[in-house]
Amino acid sequence: MRHDAEHDSRCSRPTGFTHAGISRRTAIQAGSIGLLGLGMNHVAGLRSLAGETASTVPQSHKAVIYIFLSGGLAQHESFDPKPDAPDNVRGEFAPINTRTPGIQISEHLPMLAQCSDKWALVRSLTHPYNEHSIGHHVMLTGRTSQPSGFDGNRPTPNDFPSFASVVNGVVPPRNNLPPAAVLPEKLVHVSGRTIPGQFAGQMGWKHDPWFIEASQFNDTKYIHGAFPEYGFQRWEGPNNPQDYVFEAPRLELPQGILQDRFDRRLQLLRTLDAQRRQLDAAGEVGEFDQLRQTAVSMLNDGRVHQAVDVHSAPDALQDRYGRNSFGWSLLMARQLVEAGVSLVQVNLGNDESWDTHEKAFPNLKNYLLPPTDRAVSALIEDLDVRGMLDDVLIVMAGEFGRTPKVFTFDGAKSNLPGRDHWGAVQSVFFAGGGVTGGTVIGSSDRLGGYPATDPQKPENMAATIYDALGLPPTITWKDRLDRPHHVYHGEPIKGLT
Repeated sequence: MRHDAEHDSRCSRPTGFTHAGISRRTAIQAGSIGLLGLGMNHVAGLRSLAGETASTVPQSHKAVIYIFLSGGLAQHESFDPKPDAPDNVRGEFAPINTRTPGIQISEHLPMLAQCSDKWALVRSLTHPYNEHSIGHHVMLTGRTSQPSGFDGNRPTPNDFPSFASVVNGVVPPRNNLPPAAVLPEKLVHVSGRTIPGQFAGQMGWKHDPWFIEASQFNDTKYIHGAFPEYGFQRWEGPNNPQDYVFEAPRLELPQGILQDRFDRRLQLLRTLDAQRRQLDAAGEVGEFDQLRQTAVSMLNDGRVHQAVDVHSAPDALQDRYGRNSFGWSLLMARQLVEAGVSLVQVNLGNDESWDTHEKAFPNLKNYLLPPTDRAVSALIEDLDVRGMLDDVLIVMAGEFGRTPKVFTFDGAKSNLPGRDHWGAVQSVFFAGGGVTGGTVIGSSDRLGGYPATDPQKPENMAATIYDALGLPPTITWKDRLDRPHHVYHGEPIKGLT
């Protein structure tokens, strides 16, 4: 992955965000952050942890892993099969029994079926949108309404803050790590537009999540895309493309810089900074300085290196998760929460990979569902074995569900059918975090098109996430003008715990 300054300034924050109080000279002086291979906003949530050392043993803490399926998971082909519906509704997949009597899911999720005693489903989550950008914004922020001036083509400072950004603003950091992280990359459409809803928006850029850009292709035809074993609309077959690389940023000193030389450079930098502070205006420069110091703290903390290094995990564990971006991403998520990160958003499939308008059944069967089944079941098992499952909530959702009826659209590249966008209902998966396994909340109608019982809103899902982190209902976050805003806009989903 490229870590040059031009790349970081262009990709680390959405269009429209500027740092008016930071001069070019100050930015150059702050070059120590470049040693991390991270942009400024990747470490925006960091705060100094006085007196903490790399030998500190992380204590158990409440955490959330939010698995986001960009494009929209088809409820019929996953967690809400309709075997008694007409042919053009039920689709090609058969349901299978799970370990829990009375609960059936797709035949292509057999590993998850065997651990249903550890997960629950909400089959009735609903919102009114059928378009990707606003759907992403709703399901990444937990807010159904559109913010003022919403632009589906780009993030804006008026967007509601993402879950990760809220957590960055209200949850204390642990063990020299930010409270929230997003991996293995930002959500970027094949057209090049950055999807709104991923950033801090109204909270201000300093609360943007730590984006761990780990999924890479060397071939330029794969500029965007964290994919399991294929390329979006370029189904490559059962193997990773030859030039695919999954690697987290290298948090280490450049070759040839020994620790004593590094310390001397930091001392020189501090001296220059003292002189610079007499010349430069105040404002955001102070915040910039604080971010630089915490970035250096990250550089010297061995736990940070370990948390983002998945390839040093035992071979058997990597095999269990799957040696693809799905498996490595969820393994990294587990390592990060174990190290002290409170919320990790994992984008399983970029560029709206789950947008199965055509060839839905072969693509789901061969490329999407198998790595998801393997990786998510491995995550549940791994957290359980480590005694972490009760403290870590897993949530899996997309920006919407799919239409009840299967269709073939004009202009499709094949005559193999799929399903269109459908915000009216989707299934959301929950595990760990005190969730009562073998539970189903709500239901969809006989065609899987609308909630039939106990409808839930994105605000309820968001409240469930915040409650799992131990945040009180009265907590607020502050916007760029220091005005308070409620974190909760709904109640946690009843019956899950």
